Amino acid sequence: MSTVTDRPVADNSVRTPGRWAAPPRPVWEEEPSRAGLAGKGIALGFACLAIVFPLWIVLVTSLSSRKTIDQAGGLVVIPKEIDFIAYRELLSGGQVTRAAVISVLITVVGTAFSMTVSVLCAYGLSRSESLAHRWILMTLLATMFFSAGLIPTYLLVQSLGLTDTYLALILPSALSVFNILVLRGFFMGISQELIDSARIDGAGDFRILWQIVMPLSRAVLAVITLFYAVGYWSAWFNASLYLNDQDMMPLQNVMIQLVQKQEAPVGMGQAIKTGQLSALAVQMAVMVMALLPVAVLSPFVQKHFKKGMLTGAVKG
Repeated sequence: MSTVTDRPVADNSVRTPGRWAAPPRPVWEEEPSRAGLAGKGIALGFACLAIVFPLWIVLVTSLSSRKTIDQAGGLVVIPKEIDFIAYRELLSGGQVTRAAVISVLITVVGTAFSMTVSVLCAYGLSRSESLAHRWILMTLLATMFFSAGLIPTYLLVQSLGLTDTYLALILPSALSVFNILVLRGFFMGISQELIDSARIDGAGDFRILWQIVMPLSRAVLAVITLFYAVGYWSAWFNASLYLNDQDMMPLQNVMIQLVQKQEAPVGMGQAIKTGQLSALAVQMAVMVMALLPVAVLSPFVQKHFKKGMLTGAVKG
């Protein structure tokens, strides 16, 4: 008669763990070591320092008096005296104030126009029932790799009578095919059943775009708006190419002229002669004014950047 013993049954999975163990994870999925975390922290610290330190020098120099700048021999690293005379002189009227107003108007009008055309184009290309949408899409893609060049573009702007007009700063760079493709990819990700139900209720294309598509696309719209706004605000080449009147120059072109000529704007010569103002402080103050709008707006759009760009790019 066989008896049942209390000896444990041999378990092959225990004796041969390599046979049943899970495959090893890739290196990038392993938990980082303390040395790795410290190395990443040091690298990020140096990267942040390389970005913040030049901005700090520009800001501190713009807020320094002429005496402090003369003692430092140029750019100031450690502030001693805070003086807002450069900003008071710049904002009291004159060339820089006029250029800042021009840049703001061009940025607002240009961004609104570019976003309107880009959204309409992207929505039309995202609907498979649109007329000749494939051919239009192929044509737009071709412009990303082939262009007429600088001279034909200048001749076209000149023949249209746009030289010495603000339209020359908007129309030649009004559209970005990359931005249109990102918007199109995001629009294609919106549920087709939602759009079909709106059509059944009697909604037209413009109403669907305004009341359904755009509210669901706030993330990508915010990112593309930032792209266009930064592009218009930072643009200087079109103004130097198409504008001959110095009174029409935007802020970026005035800043370039100040840095190249190493002199203060018109109307500040008396303050410099009396020793109250430094030309270097004026130049740094203009740079701060040019960087300030982008630095202020970017954090508000940053939360939408990942969702807007990745979703639009992957689903396109």
